[in-house]
Amino acid sequence: MEAQEGSSELVPGLQTPTWGFNGPMLGPTLRAQAGERVAVDVANNLPEPTTVHWHGMHLPAAMDGGPHQPVAPDSTWKPSWQIDQPAATLWYHPHPHGNTEEHVYRGLAGMFILDDPLSQSLSLPQNYGLDDIPVIVQDKRLARDGSLITDSQGNELGMLGTTILANGVAGAVQQVETTLVRLRLLNGSTARTYDFGFDDNRGFAQIASDSGLLREPHETTRVRLSPGERAEIVVALEPGEDTLLTSYPPDLGGVAAPSAFGSADRLDILKLQAAPQLQPSSPLPARLAEFGIPESEAGVTRTFEVQDRQINGRSMDMDRIDTEVALGATEIWEVTNTHGVPHNWHVHDVQFEVLDIDGAEPPPELQGRKDTIYLEPEHTYRLIMRFEDYADPDSPYMYHCHLLLHEDQGLMGQFVVTQSGGSGGAGQPDQRRQEHDGGHQH
Repeated sequence: MEAQEGSSELVPGLQTPTWGFNGPMLGPTLRAQAGERVAVDVANNLPEPTTVHWHGMHLPAAMDGGPHQPVAPDSTWKPSWQIDQPAATLWYHPHPHGNTEEHVYRGLAGMFILDDPLSQSLSLPQNYGLDDIPVIVQDKRLARDGSLITDSQGNELGMLGTTILANGVAGAVQQVETTLVRLRLLNGSTARTYDFGFDDNRGFAQIASDSGLLREPHETTRVRLSPGERAEIVVALEPGEDTLLTSYPPDLGGVAAPSAFGSADRLDILKLQAAPQLQPSSPLPARLAEFGIPESEAGVTRTFEVQDRQINGRSMDMDRIDTEVALGATEIWEVTNTHGVPHNWHVHDVQFEVLDIDGAEPPPELQGRKDTIYLEPEHTYRLIMRFEDYADPDSPYMYHCHLLLHEDQGLMGQFVVTQSGGSGGAGQPDQRRQEHDGGHQH
């Protein structure tokens, strides 16, 4: 893959300077099967350093593509790893320290789809580009000459654009040839949260979240995705009809001045246009996947408070390891947004499950395997995760807010997985909770 400069016609009649992989904007969909060995040559033809982070991928920290793996201009990075996780819709994007928002905003992103025998055995739409469609949703602000406006004018979240792109195109249309179509939705925006539905309010089935299939299809009319989150949905169409994938005004929780953060915005995303005659699709299976980490297996509980641009009172320091985790450990991370603005939470390397939100069972759309979650203010999210396979005391993974301006300004921490683990710093184990739960650090 080559990171390069280019020019794109995002809206008719205007050329916009953009960045992309192997082209002027976005990048190719990468696809791999569970068990396969993957190798990628990442060449940087940009005028400044960048990285490529494999968002949602379980892989060695040295291959993660975070800020510690910069690719200098005119050089090539060659990561390789083995796919060892369930089928899922992942993605890749830059992660250079302090410049992630700009690099993603200029267009560097693409999907990375994982397959496995279970997902391929199910009666799901899975003909790529026909009834199984990637939908990378981003927002941009364009000047009159077509150039990207990069000044967010002091907005606390960063850039909120008024031109909405699906796969790099404004006003996009997808022709549909089957009665069911699967949309792999990715919020590839740097700051905006979407609440996806259809303009006629039709129902659809959510079948997967960030890191794989749900246990069963979830029938709904809306799915909220903050930056970095994904959802796979399946929608039914009748011959000859159109429907418009829309973002309704999102409920951002109890944030201050919500309209400044996009809570009043209704946005058109992608028109689905059904052919006069449609090929019949198989009905969705009643059961999709089996998974779950028992809470009783957690030996450590850690607490994280997100406030302004800090986690537990500290901003990101590339030279500081905030958390040490023992290889093979199962942990519960309690994450609270104590700030009155939107934040979210992404953990590299692992997939987590939401145990509860303020002690209450999470809604169905949050009962899958995830790697990114929206944090409503003044709520505590209990996340359980297991750290398997890769120990490297010298190469850290990240946890951070995926509103990319926040990440760039310091709302990020670092953890390493080691043979013995450790504690200290942000995210240190909550000893009282351990004693109460009868757990222990190991």
